[in-house]
Amino acid sequence: MRAFPMTAFRRATSLLLALPVALIAQRQPGHPIGKVTTVGNLIHLELDPGAIAPERLFDLDHHTLRFTPAGSGYRIQTVPLVWDSEFGSPVGGGEGRGGARPAAVVLKNFTFPFSGQNRDTLTVATGAVTFGSASTGGNGRAGGPPQGNRTGAGLSARAGFPLERYPTLQTVGRTFINSVPGIAAFVRVGLSGQAFAKELPDREVITWTLTEGAGGIQAFSWTPTVNRIQAVLHKDGVIDLSYNDVNAKDAIVGVFPTVKAGVETAVADVSAPETPEAPANLDIKKISLSAIDGLFLQAKLETRGAVLPEGDPAINGVTYRIAFDRSNRPTTDFSKATVVWTIRGFAGGRGGGGGRGGFSPRYTASGSGVEPEVSVSGNTISVKGILPIELSGARNVMVSADAANGTPSSVADRVAAKSVALKGIQSPEMDLSTVSAKDGPFPVAYEGFHWPEIPRATDVACSVISALGDKFDFIASYSDFRVDNPEGGTPSTGPRGGNVTGIGTTTNGLENYCSKGELQWMYVEPVSTSAVQIQERSPDGKMTDYNYAMSQIGHELGHRWAADARAIVNGETINLGPVHWATGVHLPAAFPYSNPNEADAMGGSTWKDNGDGTYTQLDRDYYSPAKGYSWLGLYLMGLAKPEEVKPFFVLRNLQRTGQSDAEGHPIYKADKVTVTIQDVIAAMGPREPDFDHAQKKFNTAIVLITMPGKQPTPELISAANNIAQHWIAYWSKTTGGRSTMTVSPK
Repeated sequence: MRAFPMTAFRRATSLLLALPVALIAQRQPGHPIGKVTTVGNLIHLELDPGAIAPERLFDLDHHTLRFTPAGSGYRIQTVPLVWDSEFGSPVGGGEGRGGARPAAVVLKNFTFPFSGQNRDTLTVATGAVTFGSASTGGNGRAGGPPQGNRTGAGLSARAGFPLERYPTLQTVGRTFINSVPGIAAFVRVGLSGQAFAKELPDREVITWTLTEGAGGIQAFSWTPTVNRIQAVLHKDGVIDLSYNDVNAKDAIVGVFPTVKAGVETAVADVSAPETPEAPANLDIKKISLSAIDGLFLQAKLETRGAVLPEGDPAINGVTYRIAFDRSNRPTTDFSKATVVWTIRGFAGGRGGGGGRGGFSPRYTASGSGVEPEVSVSGNTISVKGILPIELSGARNVMVSADAANGTPSSVADRVAAKSVALKGIQSPEMDLSTVSAKDGPFPVAYEGFHWPEIPRATDVACSVISALGDKFDFIASYSDFRVDNPEGGTPSTGPRGGNVTGIGTTTNGLENYCSKGELQWMYVEPVSTSAVQIQERSPDGKMTDYNYAMSQIGHELGHRWAADARAIVNGETINLGPVHWATGVHLPAAFPYSNPNEADAMGGSTWKDNGDGTYTQLDRDYYSPAKGYSWLGLYLMGLAKPEEVKPFFVLRNLQRTGQSDAEGHPIYKADKVTVTIQDVIAAMGPREPDFDHAQKKFNTAIVLITMPGKQPTPELISAANNIAQHWIAYWSKTTGGRSTMTVSPK
């Protein structure tokens, strides 16, 4: 869902793409991925078969998963449910978003053997038991957030393993390897509840009673859900993970002892003849495969000439692909291969430079199991990853490769497929429900249960624009299926078409969205009908008229213009964001939507100056209920003149006084700094086009995404039509009638 720096008060989702890996992922060139038709003013995108990875939902409820030590690993089997109904004493505390804080438990009767040590202390986190401190690098790396999960949303310790706010459960499990020794009984974000511990002479019993988020704008349920999970750590090292009425369907489950880092053994070489007509950096001479620690597969391509180094803008569009096919049939059609690892060069920003809005030219890798990092040295380029679940159990695979350049890619060289024996390596990712005690032993073993893969935003945009034309400023998508995101909402992204300057961002990457200049911003993923925010009202009646949906669409599409502004005050540059207006920025809505006194939809607060150095926060930067835009926001949107933006202020060094007003609004001490629109213009330049020439009419594509062969359900059509009409009314009201919104596909 994914780079999102947030203030202490926020729970809003927003994709500002602040980190290079996330930025690169969104900027990969898109292509149509389904059939597009119209349903009245709605657009239907029926996905092609194979366009996204299918769901893999939790299937161990009312069973016990047993891990029995065997040599350097574990043998695994599923047995009938074993459940201890006496939970013992509560552990942990500080209950909050993401569950209780992890708590240490000291064993008194025995030590527990795990990851090469006898442990007398364990840490109970939300759905996990860990030993020692976490290394956020994962996979033996030092430092940095876990790969495959790099969103910028910040790491949380509540799950025990390094886990960010928007993890992709299809891929994040591999980042747990070598991050911290531990047991993932049921690890995901968004769970809260209580943990219990009980020590017996020969075992420690840890039980969790958890619920998924409920009732909030990002939830999938209006009421708490039941999830009862138990981990039993036996004196002899046996681990039992038991599941008794688990309603959540997505999580990481498994055991993650530390493995040796860097022991490499050769697997196979696949050689190829020279292709003199190909550029030297694209003429592949050899594919070398090796196993690292028996868990990771390294693939190294050797070329006739030097591989273009990172930092060279010419790498933009350079692509190397390595295909693994377990069918043992030689083919040059990589779309039919079981797994493809793709290395692609990207140059960020205009002209491939770095700096604000761009990044230094670099390579990144994608594909099932592969890590994003790419290594370049002379005539070689290499990647590493786990043997993905699609190849689990395979003894031989067909391995081939190609190299290409340009956008769209033009293949310059191909390496014919050769059968390779996968010796000395096994996949740590597996179907736990089908593994038997005769399999293994496995040094690391886990399964990532997940909903269907998120369709790439660039692919959704290209599907719609290629079929209907480049006539949409915004794209908001909805579906009748959930995607691999623990929250019910969506971040946002886009090329910022329209060439607006003076707002802190510029147009970039239109071609990746198949747009020639119209498309500005869009949802990263479809909002599902199973999410509470797509519903018209809450059961208690406190939320009505699709207010949650208006919160989401007004906020996310508002990121086309905000909140990247800054100001120069008395020679000092003050950031008013980034991503969302900072909590201390006083930005009341110019044309409120839900309440008379509300902060900007993009963040900030509404503050009352008490005249004694204290300030009362009348409305805060959590964007639900739906809110309007401030005069500063309207100026950045081209819907207000500079002189309409009255001086506002920023509160710095905020400190709670511990007091509240009669209505319960918190009171703070702070240092006040007054900001004028001229201070903003001094930092960013004037907004162009200005108010008199800025765009005033906008069109949103309301897209219904369905699985292959499926038509939109009546529920989906009804909700989308209603949201579309409320969106038109919301836009008119929150812009003071200065702008109009349509939802026309024609």
